Amino acid sequence: MKRPILCLVTDQKGFPSVAAAVRGGVDWVQLRDRSLDAGDLLAALEEVRSACDRAPVRWLVNRRVDVAWVGGADGVHLGFDGMIAKDARGLLGREALIGIACHAPEEVGAAERELSYVHLAPIHPPLSKPASRSPLGSGALERAAGFGVPILAQGGITAANARSCIEAGAAGVAVTGEILGAADPERAARALREALDGSMGSR
Repeated sequence: MKRPILCLVTDQKGFPSVAAAVRGGVDWVQLRDRSLDAGDLLAALEEVRSACDRAPVRWLVNRRVDVAWVGGADGVHLGFDGMIAKDARGLLGREALIGIACHAPEEVGAAERELSYVHLAPIHPPLSKPASRSPLGSGALERAAGFGVPILAQGGITAANARSCIEAGAAGVAVTGEILGAADPERAARALREALDGSMGSR
């Protein structure tokens, strides 16, 4: 069984905490900030990646396939209004991580087969922003996982509920508030990492 994925989703306010989160056990980092133009986002990718001192982390850029390609990122998280997954893969290659966000199991079932993963959200009420949708819960996560696309559970994920997400069939979790809102991001990431790793014998 593969180790569950711990993905940190961060805007520029969280960039200074990324290195600490990586030390705590984050596997993937997704840079998401629509206020940054392509040049600034590219510079941020290079700066944040450098601060992590070549740690074995996968780097993703939100929406900007061009920045992911020029910056040598590992993949892209596509927006609903952006490039389709097939075209993104044609540019970034077969090994690229390409994902989208879905808000219902049925959306996962209808998603393109070119995808590497899907964020399903919100599983629980979000910690980093006001809720705009009702939480889906573990039942929806189980149904979504049945479509065979790796699912990252997102929305209100904490060290206390991360294990239940894996038990429901998720391949990992995507987190913002639990890490970036913590006084000690490294410690918060480590608690999540331990919870996820503790789930490996339960599936």
